[in-house]
Parts: sequence; C-alpha cells; structure tokens
Amino acid sequence: MRRLLYKLLHSLRHNGRDWTVFSLSLLLAFSIWLIHNLSLDYSDFLTVKMTAVCPNIVGHTVQSSNSCEVVARCRTSGYNIIRSRLALGRAPKQVVLDRQSLSSRSGEVYYITRKELSESAHMLYGEKVEVEYFLSDTLYFRFPYETNKKVPVFPVLSLGFKPQYMSQSNLEIEPDSVIIYGEPYHLANVDRVFTEPVELQNLDEAAAGVARLERIKGVRLSESEVHYSIDVMRFVEITRDVYMEAANVPPDKEMMIYPSKAEVIFRCVFPLISDVGEARFRVDYEDYISSRSGKCVPEPAFLPDGVLDYEIIPEIFECVVTEK
Repeated sequence: MRRLLYKLLHSLRHNGRDWTVFSLSLLLAFSIWLIHNLSLDYSDFLTVKMTAVCPNIVGHTVQSSNSCEVVARCRTSGYNIIRSRLALGRAPKQVVLDRQSLSSRSGEVYYITRKELSESAHMLYGEKVEVEYFLSDTLYFRFPYETNKKVPVFPVLSLGFKPQYMSQSNLEIEPDSVIIYGEPYHLANVDRVFTEPVELQNLDEAAAGVARLERIKGVRLSESEVHYSIDVMRFVEITRDVYMEAANVPPDKEMMIYPSKAEVIFRCVFPLISDVGEARFRVDYEDYISSRSGKCVPEPAFLPDGVLDYEIIPEIFECVVTEK
C-alpha cells in the first residue's frame, strides 16, 4: 500500500512553472465559459419596485407616496438577470404615467392594470429586456392631497469686498418668491425657502450667478434655483467733525446735546461729486421725550449727493432739556 501511494505521488510531480500555467489556463477557460453563458438569453421571473409619477392629477402630489412590486416573466441576457436581482434592494424606479393610464379608485387611491402597465415595460426593465407577460395584475398607488402657498426666498450669502469697495444696492434675487406644494401638515411650518450657501469674497465689480434652493422634506418647489446679482462700486472715506443740531424744540424750552459735535466717517462715491462738509445731523426733541434715559441717536438732516453711508462716533448722545 505504501509503495502504491509513493508511485501515485511520483507521477503527479511537476515543477512550479507547470502548475502556474495550468492554474492560469483553468482560470481563463472558466472566464470564457462564464462570459459565454451570461451573454445567452434566458427566460426568468424578474421583480422591480416602482413608484408612480403623474404630474396631471389636479390637487394631488406628483409622485405616489407608496411603491409596488412588479413581477413579470422576461427574456433577456444573464447579465441583465443578475443586475435585476442586485437592484432589488435599491430605491424604487420612478415611472412617469399618463393621466389616462391611471384610474381612480377612491379619494387618494389610483390604480393601473396589466394592460396599461405593458406600455411602461421599457421604463421598468430597460430596452434590452423582452417582457413575455406580467404576473402583477393591478397596482394601487396613493397620491395624497396637496395644497400650495407662496413664500419668499431668503439667500444664504457670505459677502466680502476688497478695500474701498462696497455694494451699491441690496442683493437682487429673481424670482424672490416661489410656490411650494405639499400636504397641508407639511406646509404648515414652512414660511420661507433658503438658498444653498453662496460665498462671494474680494469683490471689486458686479457679480451674478445661480443659487440652488434647499430641499424641504415632503415639499415640492415651483423652482429649483434662483438667479442673484449684486452691484459693486468703489468708495472713498472722508472724516469730518460735525455739530449736532436740536430739532423741534418747543419755544419755551432749550435742549443741550452732549457731546455737541461728533466725528462722522462718510463713505462717498469715487470720484467725489459734492462737499461732505455741508452734511448736517440733528437730534429730535420728540425722540428725547420718548426716551427713558435721555439718550438719543442723531439722524441726518441733510446729506450731500454721493454719500453712500456714514458712521457717527459716538453713536448715542445725552440730552438735557431746561426751561428758558
């Protein structure tokens, strides 16, 4: 017995190179066999999950809230059969249906029969799959009731300018409002729509672009994006000491303002078109009366043309009223 085993092992002796060639040949033969067999056509039952999309059901959502499984006997290649099996765990396919294909059962429920379903076979299984017949007879989909309302768009914007540049006007958005659609309880707490963050830095000229709107779960928007634009201009800063004036003081009273003058930093268009020294600021007596602390914020009584913005130091002034 020992001698027989020795002869068998001796007959199977090969060097390492022979075993490598043999293994690669075996692997190549298996690959050719597998590719050949997967390229052949087979008949098998394939299952696809689908949600229905119908934009023409007035007063209802565009997409069904549920999905259904469609089972059909199909003829296709082995590749497509494997791909179909692997796709079962993925998100359902969205199939667009004509309003004529859907029949109303009651309220929010609509259904499609096997006959109408065959018209959408290529969207379910693909162009390279031949559907022999459907096992699924009738599919039911729920299209919830929806309402709509108009809400403003709020840009989420980060702006930065180069030195001595500023925005000439507020950021403009087109459209500045959108219509949102959805079930009433989804829309109840939505009073605005935000854009995705937009960052504009080191601006020294006008800027424009497109910003996408943030999605809201359970809500459909009439627009998916908005256009924005902003005008940028150069300015020059000029500092002047300006006396504060008292306004609307009754004839029998006198109002004193402390401090009596302030440092005002003017931001003006470049080049200058007027003298900022003509600017005047005042503190209104009525503001003093309504103030509990006797402190007031001055307002411009006159600003020359070309003044874009200003900053007063200090911002708040104390007022004292006495009888004449």
